[in-house]
Formats: sequence, structure tokens, C-alpha cells
Amino acid sequence: MSETIEAAPVIQGRTQDRNSMPDPTPDTALLHLEDVRKSYGPREALRGVSLAVQPGEFVALLGPNGAGKSTLFQLLTGLFNADTGRISVCGHDIRRDPVRALADIGVVFQQMTLDLDLSVVANLNFHAKLHGLGGKRARERIDDSLRRVGLVDRAEDPVRALSGGNRRKVELARALVHEPAVLLMDEATVGLDPASRRQLLDEVLALRDRGVAVLWATHLVDEAEAANRVIVLHQGRILAEGRPEALAQSAGTPTLAEAFLKLTGGNQD
Repeated sequence: MSETIEAAPVIQGRTQDRNSMPDPTPDTALLHLEDVRKSYGPREALRGVSLAVQPGEFVALLGPNGAGKSTLFQLLTGLFNADTGRISVCGHDIRRDPVRALADIGVVFQQMTLDLDLSVVANLNFHAKLHGLGGKRARERIDDSLRRVGLVDRAEDPVRALSGGNRRKVELARALVHEPAVLLMDEATVGLDPASRRQLLDEVLALRDRGVAVLWATHLVDEAEAANRVIVLHQGRILAEGRPEALAQSAGTPTLAEAFLKLTGGNQD
């Protein structure tokens, strides 16, 4: 059973009032999971995972490698079906109504999925067409997405010519082209330098002002500290849930990093 605790964390020197964020409930959540289970043969990858993400909420799914984060994202993106339980996006059941559910999701996977030999704009245009966007509407959405990540001047460059950080920005822009209600980020900063990691995180945090629900999977505690809520996942189970400082207080530790180590038994492999 996870525990939700109230607190008001400080992000980059500013106190953000998170008490205005509604409690996560199925009625208001854009992303809702209920008792989701998934096994691969005898191995249980997910064991009764339930969570909800509200409009304009940034939730960090914090867990060591092998915790089940990638398995969960595979279910959320329709790559596999859960054995039991229910997943809904904007009220649409992902198993019964996958087309409408997946239309409301944008995703950045851990492994890059861009075509390196195509230009930035060509990669985004292909994605726009997959979502039924064309002509002027597609151009407007692509331009807006590139402006948001600061890459308008690199639109015609081949992706291969970009740095790792800018490639990640292109993937974020691509995920936003169709204006999804839910954004999934699966270990999206892997391989980036600290400055690029911080920049990408800040760009995603800014999406809260547009009402986007963000689920950010990571094994890095410093990224989770920026979240409205942190969900600690370990060995396929949710161990704890709450605001970053509140989780530390509940665990009796001075920091979220120490609380994470205490909850997971120090296992970050």
C-alpha cells in the first residue's frame, strides 16, 4: 500500500504551492492505472500497480534499474497488454479503445527512435501525418513544438548533425506535435550531460502550465525532486508515494535520496 503525504517542496529556489493540486482520483486523472499486473513466465514484472496523474501534474516514477518502469511504459503505450488490471487515458480504456487512448499520449522512450538521415522537420512531419495532421495545421504544430524546445533554426538540419541533447529535444518536440494530454518520459535523460539533462527537465516541467499530465520515469533522485509527486517503484510494486520532502519525512531521513535508498534497501542496480 502506498502512502500519500502532504508537503510544499522548493524547486530551484522557489517554493511551489502544490497544495492546490487536486488529490489523484480516477474521476479527474488524465492517466489512471488500477491494479495492473504483468508477468513474463514465472517472473512478475508488475505486481498490482495503481496510480493516477492529474492535468498539469508532473509525477516522477522513481525506481532502480529492473524496478518495472520500462515494462509499465510498454503497457501504457500499447506495446503489450497487462495480464490483469485497467489502464485508461483521458477516460479511454487502452485495451477496449486503444486508438482513442493512444491518440492522447506523447512519449519519449529511453532509446532514441528518430531517423538520423532525415531532417528535424521531416521527422516531425512524419509523426504529424501518423496523427492525421497535414498542411497548414501540421506546419503550425511543428513550428510551435520547435519553438518550445528552441530548435527552430535547426529545422532543416539532419538529425545526425545534432548533439545528443538536441536530439532529445527533437524527440520531445515530436511527442508534442499532436498536442497530447499525457506525456510519458522513459529515462529520457540517459546519456545526456548535466546541463542538457536540466534543460530537458525544465522544458517538460513548463508543460504543466498547459495542463499536460506528465509521468517521468527515472532512477535519478535529483530529477524526481522537481516533481509534484514521487512514486517509488521497486521489484514491480509501489512502495511509497507523496511529495518529495514528505517522503523523506515519512522515511525519517533528511533527503529524498536517503529515503529512496532506505525504501529500496540500497538497491540501485
